[in-house]
Amino acid sequence: MNLADYLRLLPKVELHCHFVATIRPTTLIELARAKDVPLPSYDPEILFGYDDIVDFLVAFEAANHVFTDKGVFERVAYESVEDAVAAGNLRHREYFVNADLFPIGYGEVLDAMVAGLSAAERDFGVGFGIIPAIARQRTPADAVALVRTVLDDGRPEVVGIGQDYLTTDDTESPELWTEAYDLAKRHGLNRTAHVAEIPGSTADAVTIALEQLDCSRIDHGYHVMDDPAVVEVARELQVPFTCTPYSTQVLSGWEMTPEHPVARMIRAGLNVTLSTDDPTFFRTDIGREYAEALPAMGFGAADGARIALAGVEATWLPQDRKDRLRAEFTAQIRALDAALGSTRN
Repeated sequence: MNLADYLRLLPKVELHCHFVATIRPTTLIELARAKDVPLPSYDPEILFGYDDIVDFLVAFEAANHVFTDKGVFERVAYESVEDAVAAGNLRHREYFVNADLFPIGYGEVLDAMVAGLSAAERDFGVGFGIIPAIARQRTPADAVALVRTVLDDGRPEVVGIGQDYLTTDDTESPELWTEAYDLAKRHGLNRTAHVAEIPGSTADAVTIALEQLDCSRIDHGYHVMDDPAVVEVARELQVPFTCTPYSTQVLSGWEMTPEHPVARMIRAGLNVTLSTDDPTFFRTDIGREYAEALPAMGFGAADGARIALAGVEATWLPQDRKDRLRAEFTAQIRALDAALGSTRN
C-alpha cells in the first residue's frame, strides 16, 4: 500500500457537499436532454470549465432545472452515495440543499432525498444528514421563511441550516441573515455559513459568523488567514472549518502546494475537515481531496487520519452515533496503519 492508497481508503466524513452537485455528469446531461433543460454546454469539458465563482454559479443554477420531480432527487441521492463509497470510502455525509428553490415543494424534496439516501444507507452503510441552505440571492425575509418551514416540518434527518450562493451584489454578506439564524438558534437548530471564501472577502466574515450568527461550523473560511487575531480565536475555539481544496483551484486559482490557504490553516492548528463542495462541477471526489490534495500540500498519513477523525467530531450526529462512528474509524485506521507499515504519533 502506498500513501495515495492509504489516504483514499481512509474512512471519511463529508460535511460540505451541495446535493445538486453530486449528480453524475452522465445523469445530468441525460436528464437535461430528456427534460429540454438548456445547459451552457452538453460537452462536459466545456460545461465544467469556469473563469470564476460567478461563472460557476451560472452552470450550477442551470443544473438545478433538471430537478423537477421526486424521482430525480431519489435517483441522484442513491447514485451519489454509490459513487463516493467507491471513490473514497465515504461513511457519513451532510448535504446542503436549497430546498425552497425547486418546482416541487420543500416536503417533497426532502421526502425524495430521504428515500434515496436511506436506500443507499441500507446498501452501503453510509449515514447522512440534510442541511437546508439559505440562497443568498434572495431576501432576509425569505431566509426567515425557510427557517420557519424547516421548523414546521421537523423531520429528524434535517440537522441544521446553512447559507450558500452569493447576494445579488456577488458578496457573502453574512450579517444579512442574523434574524434567520437567531430564529434557528432559539429552536435548537445547528448553524453554519459559507464565509471568507471568495476573492475580496475578509477574516471579518468569520468573526460575523461566529459572533453574530453563532455558527458551530464554518464553511470554507480561507481568508481567516488574513488576520492573525481571528486565527487565534478560531484556534482557541477549535471551530471546524469545512474546507474544499479542489474547488479553490478552480474558483480562486490556488494551486495545491504547501502555501495553499488550507495547508496554512492546518499548520496553524485550525480544526480543518476536507470535503468536495460540488464534486461533479469541480471534477473531484472525496478520495481525491485526501489522496491528491494532502500530499501536494505537504501532509502525510498521520495528518490524513487525524483530519478524518476530526470530521467525525465535527458532524451534527447525536453523541451515541458519533461515538459509534469514531470507533469504526479508529478500527479501520489501525488496520490501514498496519497495511502501510507506519506508526502514527
